[in-house]
Formats: sequence, C-alpha cells, structure tokens
Amino acid sequence: MSSTAGKTVGRPRRSVFLVLFGGLLPLLAALLLAAPATAAAPRGSERGAAASLTEVTGFGANPSNLQMYLYVPDNVATRPAVLVAVHYCTGSGPAMYSGTEYASLADRYGFIVVYPSVTRSSKCFDVSSPQALRRGGGSDPVGIKSMVDWVARTYDTDPDRVFATGISSGAMMTNVLLGDYPDVFAAGAAFAGVPFGCFATTNGSEWNSDCANGVVSRTPQEWGDLARAAHPGYTGPRPRMQVWHGTTDDVLRYPNFGEEIKQWTNVLGVGQSPARTDTPQSGWTRTRYGSTGDQAPVEAISLQGVGHNLVTGGMAARVLTFFGLDSGNPGPGPGPEPQPGTCRVTATTSAWSTGLTASVTITNTGTTAVNGWTLGFPLPSGQTITNGWGATYAPASGAVTATSASYNGLIAPNASVSIGYQASHGGNTAAPGGFTLNGTVCASG
Repeated sequence: MSSTAGKTVGRPRRSVFLVLFGGLLPLLAALLLAAPATAAAPRGSERGAAASLTEVTGFGANPSNLQMYLYVPDNVATRPAVLVAVHYCTGSGPAMYSGTEYASLADRYGFIVVYPSVTRSSKCFDVSSPQALRRGGGSDPVGIKSMVDWVARTYDTDPDRVFATGISSGAMMTNVLLGDYPDVFAAGAAFAGVPFGCFATTNGSEWNSDCANGVVSRTPQEWGDLARAAHPGYTGPRPRMQVWHGTTDDVLRYPNFGEEIKQWTNVLGVGQSPARTDTPQSGWTRTRYGSTGDQAPVEAISLQGVGHNLVTGGMAARVLTFFGLDSGNPGPGPGPEPQPGTCRVTATTSAWSTGLTASVTITNTGTTAVNGWTLGFPLPSGQTITNGWGATYAPASGAVTATSASYNGLIAPNASVSIGYQASHGGNTAAPGGFTLNGTVCASG
C-alpha cells in the first residue's frame, strides 16, 4: 500500500479565495494569482489532535504528475463518502482547501475530501487534449481516478458515494470526470464551467477561445454524444449534475451555462423543460430537470449580475444537499426537499485588515412562536469567532451553532432577533450562509 508523506498543511491563517480562470494569451484569457496557503500546526501540536491537510505520494498511475492532498476528518464516518474538490487556474490543492468550506463540512458530516493539484506552469487542469477526453486515455483524469482508488483502498470508502466539484478550470474538469468515469462518480457540481468536450483542442493548446466566448453551440443530442463517447459501450447509470454560472461572466461566458444544461439533460435522459423553477436566494434562479426534489438529475443555478468569481459562503452547503451528504443517512435517491419559509436569516459583515464583525438577524416567518433556539451555520473558511453577543457560539470555527441567551429565546411570529459576533480572518470576509433554525432550513435575505 502506498504511504503518505510526512508533510501536512494545516488550516492557514491567511485565506484568499480569488476564483478567476485566466492566464497568458494565447493560451489563457486572463490571470489572477491565488495566494499560496501558509503552513500551520500539524496534527498533535498546539491545535491538539486535529485533522489537517496531508499530501499523499505514490498513489498510483499519474501521467501528468499531479499532486494529491487529502483531508480526513477526525470523526470520519464508517464507509465514508469521497468528495474530489478541483481547483481553479493558478490555484492549488491547498488553496482550494483553505478557500472553500468543504473541509469544515467534512468535519460535520464525516466524508473525505481529495484536493488534486496541478504542477504544470499554468496551474490549469487538462480538459482539452484527446487523452483527457477519453476514459483511461491519460493526463489529469487518470491521476485523479488513481487518487479516488487510493482513498478507497486505504479508508474502505463507499463506492456509491464518490462526488466531484470544481471552480472554473476545476468545473471543466468536473464535467470531464463525469464523462470519462460515469461508473465512478455519483454526481458533480460545476461552478463557472463549460460542457464536456467544449474546450477540446488538437494542437496542444490549453485554451479554446470559441468555447470560452460562448460561441460553441450544439444540440442536446450532439453534446450528449460527446460525453458518451468518452466511455464507449457504457450502459450503466449516469452521474447527476449541478451547474452554477454568473450572467456577467467575462472569462467563460454565460452561454456555456445553457450548453451544460443541454448536455447533461440529454445524458441523463430528461426533458429540456424545467420540472421546477424557484429563487432560493435573491438574484438566483434555480431550475431542476427530471424531478423537483433536492437531488434532481440536473440542477442549474443562474446568478444574476455575477461574474466569474462567483463562489461565496453557503454555496458548498447547497452542493452537499444536492449530493445527499448533509444528513446522517445519505443515499443515492432523492431526499426530502428543505422547506424554507418558517424562518429567514439575514447576515452582513463589516471587515478590516485582520478582523470583522457580523450582524445576523433571525426572523420567525411561521405562525407559532419559537421558544428557545439554536442557529446552525458554516463559518466561512479562515474565520474564527473571538467573541459574540446575543448567543453562545460553539465551536469558534467550522460548523458553528449559536444558542439563544436567556433573554431572547422567544421569537414570536413575524418577530426578529438580532445577534452578532467578532471574528478574525485571513482574507475571506464573507458572511455565512446556509442557516438552520432548530434544524429547519431558513430562507436567506
């Protein structure tokens, strides 16, 4: 069995989550460097016996020399699920770890997170070469599949609960992984990506301007055939897909959102007309295809007026809901639809160089009083609560629970309670999202 190197990366104090897919013309269209993660205390030091990010070497076939980073929570579940979190161009596995909420959510739900990391100079994943667009063809997808296999051997993971998510270049790789390995991945979530095969080139270039500019348009059947051709002869179940895109994305333009919907509705054999359309948050339009529940075959979220840097706090929690990883008994089938409407939570932050204050307002939108409450929410990565008011907060980071004080536990119908806290941060000053009140999902805003 392959072993892990003695190198760990703890949760950094500085976290910069700048998500732009860019680069150097003519290969790339824009460039935004992400700050590297800083090393923190490893397991067993001043942080106590806490889980940390570990680099794994010798994990198997790896034709493009990817690095593998792994996060295994201390409370890892029996037969755990696996989430592959794929970084953006100029990013890295440690940057994806420090800049997203998946590790703190893994602490809460017990799944394992794999963070692939590119070593080529562009720090972009190969989503364009003929090798990458074919099952077992070589390049990055083969290395990522080896990472999943290594984790399965080492931790006895659940083969029916392997998922992929990514941002920009990582979103494109998410599309590629689901096309190349439909028998490995149960579902994917792609933030600001393009369809499988859209970025294909034959001249060794990593960049496809027509696709990036949103001028590549195909029929659903044509897109579906491209994805199916990656694994000829495969007739088994296909992974579900969730796609996110901002309407003002100027790097991978918004028409790619519609092309992804065409592709995955065809691959999954569901109609092009939404089974349900709603607005889970102001400025968001969510459409579901094939069914109306949380785990529809295809779910698409359009973000009005949002550019390429679209990922904010709380989105990862919605990814977990789509994957079915946010309950004690996740499974492959559709779960119950969260029904926001009995509570609404508004959160804002005011930040300075190393700290911030957050104001949180809880409104009871139901018809009966709430008498004693706990408010659950994932604190954005890199933030640590240093003090608070109106509630008791525990733990100070990760998945936080705020418990009412003696004087504000009663919230009458249509009444509100305001609480707040002060926190340190390493660059991520976002307000939290994905609130639950006494276990009930709350509307936002």
